[in-house]
Amino acid sequence: MATGQDTLWEKFLQPLFGLMIDREGLKELSDSINWEEECDRLQSPDFVYPEYYLSQNFHGVKGGYLNSGAAVTYDPITQYVLAPNENWNREAVIKAVSGNPRQIIDLGCGTGSTTIMLKQAFPDAEVVGLDLSPQMLVMAKHKAQQAELDIQWLHGLAEATNLADGEFDLVTASLLFHETPPDIAQAILKEGYRLLSPGGKIAILDGHQKTLRKTPWLTEIFEEPYINEYAVGSVDAWLGAAGFKKVITEDVWWTNQLSTGVKSVNI
Repeated sequence: MATGQDTLWEKFLQPLFGLMIDREGLKELSDSINWEEECDRLQSPDFVYPEYYLSQNFHGVKGGYLNSGAAVTYDPITQYVLAPNENWNREAVIKAVSGNPRQIIDLGCGTGSTTIMLKQAFPDAEVVGLDLSPQMLVMAKHKAQQAELDIQWLHGLAEATNLADGEFDLVTASLLFHETPPDIAQAILKEGYRLLSPGGKIAILDGHQKTLRKTPWLTEIFEEPYINEYAVGSVDAWLGAAGFKKVITEDVWWTNQLSTGVKSVNI
């Protein structure tokens, strides 16, 4: 992992994006939220954060996603970083879904961008967003309220949700796996398989592993502690090992990929 002082992000990109975002507006937004109170409502009092999450900075942010600053600035920066267009990338998850799922869970939902798009695409479905950061969930909840959408937000581990077997017919995860160690990513897929009902589908949107392997300079731009390990792995292989059938990975532009799989009806 490149240190924060050595990354192009720290030296050039972060200051550049700082000029492109509305800092006054973000401050007003942050000040309008009682972060401590809202986090307390979402966070389990006895929750224990895993070491892989606590011990790392993400995108050069001290404390990673466990602070309100990261939650407020994530969306404005991501809209520029996720080429060529953030919504266009996330829309790939929606397009991969056939039929009308009734129960959806978005694992590692962050600020809820994909979660909200899922609810808008499938308004009759019960949609759940789960994340490890209460601050990110607070922002997700705020965005859903602004859009007048009824979404359930849960604080917890994507690899150990404590939800019932077969409760969902669609499981999604967007831009999550490159921010977790490979063994955790594989554990999340096994958990996703458990959560799905027979015939249910999983859709994983993330960085393009082949592109990342060919362009190592990309991994130096952002402070991503696990992205090199993710790059040399194979989401296809991980899905197969978790038990999924009909595994397919498709390009989403040249920077991202969408991997899908189905839980067999004959289990």
